[in-house]
Parts: sequence; structure tokens; C-alpha cells
Amino acid sequence: MKKENIIYIGIAVVVGLLVGYLIFGGGTETSTTDEHDHSTEITSGEMWTCSMHPQIMQQEPGSCPICGMDLIPADNGGEGLAVNQIKMTENAMVLAGVETIMVGFGVDGEDHIKISGKVAVNQESDAVQSAYFDGRIESINVNFEGEQVRKGQRLATIYAPALVSAQQELLTAAKLKESQPQLYKAVRNKLKLWKLSDAQINQIEGSGQVLENFPVYANVSGVVSEIMVEEGDYIKTGSPLVKVANLNSVWAIFDAYENQLSLFKEGQTLNVSTTSYPNETFMAKVSFVAPVLNKQTRTLEVRAELDNKKGMLKPGMFVQAEVGVANNRDGEVLTIPESAVLWTGKRSLVYVQPNQNSSTFEVREVELGNLMNGSYVVNSGLQSGEMIVVKGTFTVDAAAQLQGKKSMMNQGGGIQMGHDGHSDIGSTMKMEFSKEAETKFGGLLKVYLDLKDALVASNQEQTQKLAQKGVGIASEIKGLQMDDMGKSHIRQLASQLKEMGSKSDLEGQRETFVLLSENMIQIGQQMQGLDSKLYVQHCPMANNDKGANWLSLEEEIRNPYYGDAMLTCGSVVGTID
Repeated sequence: MKKENIIYIGIAVVVGLLVGYLIFGGGTETSTTDEHDHSTEITSGEMWTCSMHPQIMQQEPGSCPICGMDLIPADNGGEGLAVNQIKMTENAMVLAGVETIMVGFGVDGEDHIKISGKVAVNQESDAVQSAYFDGRIESINVNFEGEQVRKGQRLATIYAPALVSAQQELLTAAKLKESQPQLYKAVRNKLKLWKLSDAQINQIEGSGQVLENFPVYANVSGVVSEIMVEEGDYIKTGSPLVKVANLNSVWAIFDAYENQLSLFKEGQTLNVSTTSYPNETFMAKVSFVAPVLNKQTRTLEVRAELDNKKGMLKPGMFVQAEVGVANNRDGEVLTIPESAVLWTGKRSLVYVQPNQNSSTFEVREVELGNLMNGSYVVNSGLQSGEMIVVKGTFTVDAAAQLQGKKSMMNQGGGIQMGHDGHSDIGSTMKMEFSKEAETKFGGLLKVYLDLKDALVASNQEQTQKLAQKGVGIASEIKGLQMDDMGKSHIRQLASQLKEMGSKSDLEGQRETFVLLSENMIQIGQQMQGLDSKLYVQHCPMANNDKGANWLSLEEEIRNPYYGDAMLTCGSVVGTID
């Protein structure tokens, strides 16, 4: 019996060893293979995303931080594409109106650029009429700003108690002038210090009457630019009464960008023109170039003096100056159209098409020279014969942003993530806008929000009307002061609104609204004086399941891309305060 048990135990041990070998045998080899596969997975650069929230991008599988769904492999938009490349479909290129040209050479030599400015009062010929004694304004003899006055013309009448006492002293001293001539002379000089003329003093002395109210006369001829007091005001010695400007000479003030500073120097002659007199050219001489750059606008003030004896130029009038530019190079220079350039502060970007037979584009940083006749001189970054995008540039860049590629707003490539897994809308390049431009943008923002509501209601006609209204406002903003990056965005904004206003179908309007909204978000983040809090909202299914954003005043989702079909589809991904 014991022998049989031993046999059974032996058989069990053999079977156990065999099963163990089959299950665990070659474990080292499997482990090595697993480790090799894992290494391949990490170095392959594969990205994982959420089918419902494509803004989520991770380097390894897992769960979506927004909805909890399993992540799936992301579509890289084409095999073998670098982080600075993007591939567009032929249909997308047609809809975006993308056009390319071959980079070529322009003729070197003397050329011209134009800068815009305004006519201003020549402060060197400004005169401020001040009070020479304490008193009260009894009457003002100039009625409005802009009124012409002549030297010696009465400007105001003042009651001055000190002058009343001084006149009484004069009348007393006049009776004693034979015996005390020095006293008499001192009293007269005292009145002269208060700007009373000999004729006025003689009149007082001859009449023997004390004047209670004294007239103030203009010291210079010119135009009243500011009335600084009102009737009944009490004034002190030195108080300003009226400002008079001599408009025989005026200033033209221009704001020059950093890359234009070498074009200006004091004593230089400029040819100035204005839309008010299209057939007239005015000669101006640069009298001042500001030594300090304006930190807000990143521009430098250039001031030129204009002869205005004919009175044709009015303060506040817009003018343009033509400035000669010498390239200082031998032979020809490489040039590209202004529309091809995307500005990002110190960087300038263009989109290059490496292969004319492929719809692949790559973003390229370039160094530019002066702008001449609508074209920039290229100092570095491009070669003759390369193809670049000249129309639809901003559309291509927006597509790169949506795919997480390197773009104007995303220097490093990759979709930028916030702490909660949402796209980081705060990571933008800086733009500079003047206060006037920010105020105008507030009006454009209102039109945009109304336009969004029209799309929510699927109202094609109202959408078209609002887009056309927005074109006018955007065109006005383009003429205001801002940096090059801001100009690039506003120019594209006007183009997108124009395109939207020309479309008569909701599908086409909503396609353009995707890019319009991205642009509005980027600009809105730079505005300092927004009246209301804005919500940045996102629909993952819009834009052919690539996702799209929009701005709203309300936190509650009202989807402009689908209207009633999916009215509440979306989520809040950020705010602009």
C-alpha cells in the first residue's frame, strides 16, 4: 500500500512539474519581449485621445479626465508628419480658399513705404492766456473752441479787488506827483506789472474814476483751442484762462514700428498727403524722433512740421507720409506678399508647401526687412523657388492649432493642456491694442455674440446680415493703433466675417464660424477692458468630430454648430474675465 502511495505521489510531482513548465517556462524570454514591446510603444511617439473630447492628448493609454471613457490612438493627420507640418484635405483647401505662390526676387533700389498719422496743434506756437491778478470772472468774450481771435482782442472781463485798491493809490499819488514823483512812479509801475497799459493808466488818472472790472486782451492771434474758465469762477494769479493756437504751422504725428526706426531722422523731408485733398502733396520736415519706445503700442513717435498758412490742414485730420527706402543690397532681394506673413511679436511665420503635389504645409520662422509696396524683404528663412501660402494663411494656422501642431499660438507643438485636462486657452502670444481699438472691439464682440445666437436659432438670413455688419466694424479697427500681431488677427477677422457674410447656407456659415471663434478667443484674451465675463465653450462633435470652440455670455450651453439638433452638446473649457 505504501509502495502504491509513493508511485501516486511521484506521478503527481512529475505532472506538476510538467504543468509548471508549460505555464511558467520561458518566462525570462517573455519578459524580455514584453519589455521590448513596451519600449517600442514609448518611443513610437503614439498619442492617445478621447473620441468625445479630442482636445485630450496623452502619450499613453488611460481614461479621459473629462468623461472617463477609454482613450483611443490619435490620428496624427498623416504618416511621417513632423510637429511643424499639417496635412489638409483637398476639399478643406478649396473651402478655405488656400492659394500659394513661388517665392521670387524683387528689384533692389529706392522704394517707398507709407505710414499713417494725424495732424496736431504745434505746441511750440501755442499760447496760454493767464490771469495776472486774483479776481472773479465777470464775463467771457469768446464763445466756443475754434473761434478766431486777433492780438489785442478782448477775451474776458475780471473783477479784481487788489486792482481797485491800486487805482485808489494811483489817484492819491497823482495829486502828490509834484512833491513825491518817486511814489507816483512806483504806483504806475505796480499797475504795469498787472499788464495795464499806459493808455489804461492815463485814462484812470484823467477820469479820476476807479474801474471795478478789467478787460483781458489776447497776446497773440490764432484759434481758441480751449476755454479753461467759466463766468463766476474765482481765479488766482497765473490761472489759465484761454488757450490760443497758431495754426499757421501744425504738426503731423506718426507712430513708427521698431523695424521702421532706421528710416527716420531729424531734418528729413517727408511727402505728406491726406484724403481731404487727394491732389495735394504737403512738404513736412521731421522735427522730433522720440527717444523712448511706447511700451503699450511698441511704437516710436515721429513728429514733422508742416507749413499751414493757407489753413488747409486741420488738427485731428488723418494724413499719410511717404518715406524713401533704400535696400542697400547688390542685385535683387527676396520678397514675399504681406498677406503671407503671420506676426507673433518678435517672430514672423509663413506656411511653406514642400511638395506642390501634396496638400502638406509646414510652418517656418523667417526674418523680415522693410515693408515696401505690399511686400516684405526676406532676410532669412526662405529660398527662391519655395512655395508659400499667400491666401488662407490664417485658416491653415487655425487648422494646425486644432490638430495640436506647431503654429502661431503654439510654438512647441502638441495640444496644450490645463490642470483639469481641458485645452489651455490661456497660452497665447501677446498682442498690443490701443484703448480706441479695444473700445471698437467691444462693439464687434457684441455683433459676434448676436451672430452666435443667430446660429443657435439656425437663422441663416440673420447670420448673414450680422456677419456683413461685423465686416464694417472690423475694417474700422484695422485702421487703429495696434502691433503687427494684432493687425494680422484683425485682418483675418475681417476676412472671415466677409466670407461668412457671402455664404447663404448654414453649413457653410458654421464652417467659417469655427475659425472666426478661434480668432475671437485669441483676441479677446488680450483685451483689458471687457465689460462682461465670457465663457469659452467647446463641442467635441463639431467640425467633423475634430471639435470647435465659441464664446458665450452665459455658462449654460447653447450650441451654435447644431442648433436644436444638439442644443446642449458641449462644455465650458475656460473663461475670459
